[in-house]
Amino acid sequence: MKPIQAANGFSFRVGFSGYSGHLRVEPLYTEERDNPIKSLPDFVLPPAFPTETPESIEEHIKEKYLLPRLDEDAFSPEKAGKQWDFDWFARAKIPLEPSMPRAIMVPVWELPFRRCKEGSTEGKWEPNSTQVDVSDIIVGGETRGSFPRASNGAANDIVRGSINNRPFRPGGLEDQSLERIFPYGASNGEWVREVLNGGPAQTIPPGFKQGLKLGDLMSHPCSWNVYKDQSAPDDTSVGNLSELSVQFDDLFKKAWEEDVVELDKDESDSVKSEAEANQVDVLNTLDTGSSALDEILSVEAEKVDNGRDKGGQQQKEAWAVSGGSEWIADQFYELVPDMAIEFPFELDTFQKEAIYYLEKGESVFVAAHTSAGKTVVAEYAFALASKHCTRAVYTAPIKTISNQKYRDFCGKFDVGLLTGDVSLRPEASCLIMTTEILRSMLYRGADIIRDIEWVIFDEVHYVNDVERGVVWEEVIIMLPRHINIILLSATVPNTIEFADWIGRTKQKKIRVTGTTKRPVPLEHCLFYSGELYKICEREDFIPQGLKAAKDAYKKKNSSATSGGTGSYSGSSTVQDGARGQKREPFNRGKQNKHSGPQTFGNYTGTGWGNQSNGGGQNSWGSRRTTWLMLIDKLSKKSLLPVVIFGFSKNQCDKSADSISGTDLTSSSEKSEIRVFCDKAFSRLKGSDRNLPQVVRVQNLLYRGIGVHHAGLLPIVKEVVEMLFCRGVIKVLFSTETFAMGVNAPARTVVFDTLRKFDGKEFRPVLPGEYTQMAGRAGRRGLDKIGTVIVMCRDEIPEESDLKHVITGTPTKLESQFRLTYIMILHLLRVEELKVEDMLKRSFAEFHAQKKLPEQQQLLLRKLAQPKKTIECIKGEPAIEEYYEMHTEAEEHSEQIIKAVMQSSVAKQYLTPGRVVVVKSQSAQDHLLGVVLKSPPANNKPYIVLLLKPDVPSMTQSPSDRSNLQDKKGADFHQGYVLLPKSKRGLEEDYRISAGPRKGSGIINITLPHRGAAAGVTFEVREAENTEFLCICNSKIKLDLPGLLEFVSNPAFSHTVQQLLKLKSNGNKYPPALDPLKDLKLKDMDLIKAYDKWTHLLQKMSENKCHECIKLEEHIKLAKEIKKHKEEVNALQFELSNEALQQMPEFQGRIDILKEIGYIDEDLVVQIKGRVACEMNSGEELICTECLFENQLDDLEPEEAVALMSAFVFQQKNTSEPSLTSKLSQAKQRLYDTAIRLGNLQAEFKLPITPEEYAQENLKFGLVEVVYEWAKGTPFADICELTDVPEGLIVRTIVRLDETCREFKTAAAIMGNSSLYKKMESASNAIKRDIVFAASLYITGV
Repeated sequence: MKPIQAANGFSFRVGFSGYSGHLRVEPLYTEERDNPIKSLPDFVLPPAFPTETPESIEEHIKEKYLLPRLDEDAFSPEKAGKQWDFDWFARAKIPLEPSMPRAIMVPVWELPFRRCKEGSTEGKWEPNSTQVDVSDIIVGGETRGSFPRASNGAANDIVRGSINNRPFRPGGLEDQSLERIFPYGASNGEWVREVLNGGPAQTIPPGFKQGLKLGDLMSHPCSWNVYKDQSAPDDTSVGNLSELSVQFDDLFKKAWEEDVVELDKDESDSVKSEAEANQVDVLNTLDTGSSALDEILSVEAEKVDNGRDKGGQQQKEAWAVSGGSEWIADQFYELVPDMAIEFPFELDTFQKEAIYYLEKGESVFVAAHTSAGKTVVAEYAFALASKHCTRAVYTAPIKTISNQKYRDFCGKFDVGLLTGDVSLRPEASCLIMTTEILRSMLYRGADIIRDIEWVIFDEVHYVNDVERGVVWEEVIIMLPRHINIILLSATVPNTIEFADWIGRTKQKKIRVTGTTKRPVPLEHCLFYSGELYKICEREDFIPQGLKAAKDAYKKKNSSATSGGTGSYSGSSTVQDGARGQKREPFNRGKQNKHSGPQTFGNYTGTGWGNQSNGGGQNSWGSRRTTWLMLIDKLSKKSLLPVVIFGFSKNQCDKSADSISGTDLTSSSEKSEIRVFCDKAFSRLKGSDRNLPQVVRVQNLLYRGIGVHHAGLLPIVKEVVEMLFCRGVIKVLFSTETFAMGVNAPARTVVFDTLRKFDGKEFRPVLPGEYTQMAGRAGRRGLDKIGTVIVMCRDEIPEESDLKHVITGTPTKLESQFRLTYIMILHLLRVEELKVEDMLKRSFAEFHAQKKLPEQQQLLLRKLAQPKKTIECIKGEPAIEEYYEMHTEAEEHSEQIIKAVMQSSVAKQYLTPGRVVVVKSQSAQDHLLGVVLKSPPANNKPYIVLLLKPDVPSMTQSPSDRSNLQDKKGADFHQGYVLLPKSKRGLEEDYRISAGPRKGSGIINITLPHRGAAAGVTFEVREAENTEFLCICNSKIKLDLPGLLEFVSNPAFSHTVQQLLKLKSNGNKYPPALDPLKDLKLKDMDLIKAYDKWTHLLQKMSENKCHECIKLEEHIKLAKEIKKHKEEVNALQFELSNEALQQMPEFQGRIDILKEIGYIDEDLVVQIKGRVACEMNSGEELICTECLFENQLDDLEPEEAVALMSAFVFQQKNTSEPSLTSKLSQAKQRLYDTAIRLGNLQAEFKLPITPEEYAQENLKFGLVEVVYEWAKGTPFADICELTDVPEGLIVRTIVRLDETCREFKTAAAIMGNSSLYKKMESASNAIKRDIVFAASLYITGV
């Protein structure tokens, strides 16, 4: 029974006892409570209904009415076949978007008179629904970028892709291509008509249990008009200018405003705008009288209204976002409480910012100096990919970086490696690969692309590379939308510009962060005559150090100036390899004119890397002394280890050998080096272990000296790199690839010279290159400061030169985008992806494409302007024809005037009495006139009488010219002197003479002089020879004293009448002088232009508009109309694909591909084109033609692979190989094919020279070496056959194996089984021994 409480607070209960049913009372003992809080009941029931708040009402309305629910019976977890035992979605740290379904239910539209209403509720029509595939209702769905697809290819195709796959749709393409295609009945306005006429509104989507409850919809009285939108165009309706549109949104907006506008007027005090958002104005608070539903919907309505108010004003969106992130570092651990990976050190500010944006799922561009810690960002992306169960891809420009990063990340993440010759664990979540591999995967539609969340581009500044920079642009453009981008780069001046291009191309924000601060500050010194002179510290230049170095140089050379000059001349001669004679100091800069205003050659003084010996002070004995002095100095100052950068492989080897007697290692370090080398080289065969290069490098390593350049064997380079990272190598002679490809900082960096050969010419080291190499100085956590030393042997550089290279602006990121045949063929395989799209999105077209929205708006405004018309008073308007002739005549006039009118022959005809045509000052109706006076010098004007048109000119300014004329009149009076008759020209009698019979020769007329005679207005004025448009073949007799001295009206009347007689035959102007007979012109183009010009003037005079009184007005209108038309045409051209820079080259390459059968007339890729798509190693056209011409059929596998080495070998100058007759014939046949293709491309106007094309793409230097290697000759023996370094031989053979795989795939496409087997045999023949020894980074030591 229930307890009963007594009056005194004693609790008891009454119950039955035993079987007899007697009642009994039992006391209830309660727990003692010491404080009042414990006296409260243990449990208090909650109220039946919680207190309602605006928030709870809003949540209830959203839940019940605004969030349609799935039918629980149809979509229960049991029926779905899968249940989650763990709440993944509640624990997710990032917003998860549901994946798009394979198929959806859509209603089937039926015409009203065909609808069946039987069986439906209340006699209303219920549409039937059908299941359709998503890809069928989305344009571009077949690109499969976001849709599942069963993989039916080989396992390798998942990673590498296949030529049969289509590429994924690149992110950033126009969004309209992904819009839903609505059924016709739903898009033509019929459904709106039904709703407005009281028809049933479909509120429950197919498959849902309930939908939006809008209440009972009543018939709305309206008039239904379908019309063309005549309003001014804006950016939201660009594509619908000519389409029939139903403005249902406007009707809805109007009805909505009628319902709520009165309420809003009363509650306007409660509305405020969020100025901080600066995008849309929303209603944040409403009075308590308005419902939560009004508040929710009013926000959406306000967004719609605000979006419409923007009209055609398009907001300029900055895709690259930089700055404003200082607060992230202060609140980092609150913003990112659960990091994907913990670092054992405090992160820098830029690292925290980058990680925060990665957590938000945004793309990041990190620009920082070398060794600043950019790799931390890549590591965090790997950690996020592992956490999200996605993939991340790390791309690097150099294979060495890929191998090293694989070793670094292998212990931390699930890492795989994909390079040209290695494929390790491609199923891993974190993949490291070269950029070319990723490009191939994108073009070939590899399925693994679906899972990639991050792509990390390391060393992005490599985009400036002329040969391979285009790969970065291609990959960035081709990446699908779902992939985020991380870019790691050294500091470059146009980081924002490059990030803005990427953001605009991919249509996503790019967060730009980084630092210009070095983790280890640098000091820069000059080394001269055994001493160090500090010239720069922490970016501050120290002129005192440079002055001290110059004083030391002057002191040393004061007694031997001539000897110093001679030694410098000799060194420079060796370097340039051009001159062998001495030069004076002031001539030293001439050889460096290609290097710009800086004369860096003044202090480099070395070119000995290309010579076996030097002259004078630069002999190897002297250089050895210099190196020993430097190493001794660095050792005493504890500045070891040091990396010494040279710019040739030969230079590095000779420098290391010159100090072979130096020993810098202790006994324990020697032991460590020996053990390491024994383990590393133990994987080689016995003969390979004794290769000269291996033995020589080991001997150097034992003494703490290393060499690193491209000529070393891969395994030797890796041994040097690993030992240097361990700190046992004290001095390393290296080329600049060490700074790019190996993350191994040193205490000191030394520049042997500040000039380099870039493959074309010697030039100064660029500031960006200097910064990249100097950045290796200073080990973070070990050194407080890094030291950079510039060697000075023959000259101390100038201060401006040093400032430029040390503190100058690095090289900007510039586009190296170029069209290739393989790119065109890949893109032609997919209709949705056009080559024009690739060109538009290249970095080279960035600035032009960035202006397109503004140009589109300008074009629409110009098209919307009312058209001007010309009303002719003489019937059908002919002013356009007249203006065309006028414009064409003006184009010829400048050329004619310059060449003809100023010639000495023309000046002989421009004598008094010569009839001329003069350009009108109104530039519309040219004037007929006669020369009254010729100047004695070229810089004096002529005096001419001109017949004026009936309409007075609007451009006359007599007052302005009168002041000038007074001054010129005096010049005429004093300058015109009568010559003796014997010295006069043919028509000298027409000049003014000083004889008493004909006047004194004084010019009394005031210029300009206007008058009328014979019913015609005339004007006497000055005219420059450039104003003459035509010299006529007519000449009249003049009364010059009467015209110029006495200003006689009869003289003017007689002259005007003579001019009018010349027009009496109906022509406006008399015939012009014959350019060939009279003017003695010899240039045929000029003669044609002159004839055309005079012909146009004659036709203009015959046009009915010539004498029109409204000529000037109509000419202005015609000019405006034509200008408007030209502006519209120019804008349309700029908006078209024809305006792209590389469009002419693209058209030429398309024509070539058609000519040789790679594509047909409809641009469909043929079998030859498919084979060319497989050729990534060599030039695709030459390789494909070689296969289809069966050039390899009569060769053995060893000979075939030897000939194929010409596709991949890179070095230009090598010793001539000794070939068999069969190989010689095959070589000549392949070369002839290249020449034929070069001639074909030259015929189609491509900038290609056939010989250069063949020599650039076919290098036969290693044909003999590869042939012997494939036959089984030991590596030591084949090295004796050529002067090519061992490292390049290995690199060529490794790439040749990849070429064999490509040819094998091509043979399968062609159906050539014998070629397939031959390539398989050739690949097996070269794949052996030291050439294919596994990398130490991959297998470990």
